[in-house]
Amino acid sequence: MERETLVEAGVALAAVVLFIAIVVLGGEISTQGLTEQGAYAVVAGIVAFVVVMAGAGYYLAGRQK
Repeated sequence: MERETLVEAGVALAAVVLFIAIVVLGGEISTQGLTEQGAYAVVAGIVAFVVVMAGAGYYLAGRQK
């Protein structure tokens, strides 16, 4: 594989792992369902994922080949 392809795959994988970590670790679930703090963590995870992926896409698109 080319180095650029590995960098792109690595950035995408890191963002997905970050998203999963935020959702799993922050998503507190009680016997009555998702807690308020857990819901905020899930929303923050989604927002962080979108921002990281947009930033990574902008960075990778602007690189000279």
